[in-house]
Amino acid sequence: MAPPRQRVPEGPAPDPAVQKLRVRYTKRGRLRFTSSRDFQRALERALRRAGVPMAFSAGFHPHPKISYANAASTGTASEAEYVELQVTERVDPESLRVALDEALPAGLDIVQVVEAGSGSLADRLQASEWRVEFTGVAVAAVAAALGRLLERETAEVTRMTKSGPRTFDVRAAIVSADVSRESHPAASNHENAADCAILRMVVRHTTPAVRPDDILTALREIADLAPPRPPLVTRLAQGPLDTATARVTDPLA
Repeated sequence: MAPPRQRVPEGPAPDPAVQKLRVRYTKRGRLRFTSSRDFQRALERALRRAGVPMAFSAGFHPHPKISYANAASTGTASEAEYVELQVTERVDPESLRVALDEALPAGLDIVQVVEAGSGSLADRLQASEWRVEFTGVAVAAVAAALGRLLERETAEVTRMTKSGPRTFDVRAAIVSADVSRESHPAASNHENAADCAILRMVVRHTTPAVRPDDILTALREIADLAPPRPPLVTRLAQGPLDTATARVTDPLA
């Protein structure tokens, strides 16, 4: 008996990609609650509105050639999210930035577009710098909790995943961390305006990924740090890790 014939999509093959672009975008304000899937739909609509000549995959269900890399969790603000696009006609990166920025809602802001170099963008995203704002919490309390975490060789937390609970070490992923005080802009006239601790940390990307929420869990379990309201978490940067200076550098440079 002859094997069944393989189905082949009708019509011409899709046009090949001639240019790859890397895009940096933000999630600010209320748009930090945008999920990865929400952003994907918004970006695809913006690409259509802007008339970007996107390259498409072959097959029965072609989709635009877009690669998403290490997106921040829903509810987390970010100044450094990245995506790669492939197009069938060469475009000017700055013109594309302006067109996409105009087509997306305020808060999902396109801040940089460059032509992709060699190598993988995902491989260049080695670490993130995070800012965690504890409104109404004294600096001394956060600093003491952080000190107890950093003095440990390991600090395991358990997170529920799609395949069940998973326990992993968060301490090894923390490259550097410090705490400072800052007045909260929204509480500038409040008597406790100075009680706003800012935790800044550089966290290495690992498998499984260590997220700021995991570090907050460790601070609660190790040092009983329980802020009165959820901290505001913002990713300030992500990219290659300079181990000599413990700094995150620009992945698009």
